Amino acid sequence: MLAEALTAAAVGGGMAVVQAAGSDTWAWFRTRCARLVGRGDSAREAEALERLDRTAAVLAAAEEGERERVRAVHAVLWQGEFASLMESLGEEERERLIEQLTLLVGEFGNSGAPSGGALSGNTFHGPTAVQTGDHNRQENHFGSGG
Repeated sequence: MLAEALTAAAVGGGMAVVQAAGSDTWAWFRTRCARLVGRGDSAREAEALERLDRTAAVLAAAEEGERERVRAVHAVLWQGEFASLMESLGEEERERLIEQLTLLVGEFGNSGAPSGGALSGNTFHGPTAVQTGDHNRQENHFGSGG
C-alpha cells in the first residue's frame, strides 16, 4: 500500500511540475515545490529552484512538434526526483512528504479534472468563444450569416 501511495504521489508530482511550468501559477508552484523538496535545507531548496527553472526553460523552448515528448521526459525526471526523495526518508517523514506532495498536486496539478473555469495564457485574434464547465451547450455563429 505504501509503495502504491509513493508511486502515485511521485507520478502526480512529476505531472504537476510540467503542467504548472509556464502557467500563471508557476511562481507560486515552484516556491512550494522547492520547499517541499528542500525539506528545510536552504541549499537543497535553492538547488530545487534551479532544477525547476531549467525544466520550465526547456519546456518553454521546446518546438511544437517536440513539446509533448519533452513534457513527458521532464514529468518522468521529476517523478524520479520525488520517488528518490521519498525512498531516502524514514517511514514517518515519508508519509508526511507523500501527504504534502499529494496536497501540492491537488492544488496545482490537473489530472483531467475540470479546471474550475480558469483560462490563462491564451491569445485570440478574431471572433472567439470560450466555454467552461461540465456538460454545457454552446452555439456560436460568427460572420454575417450569424
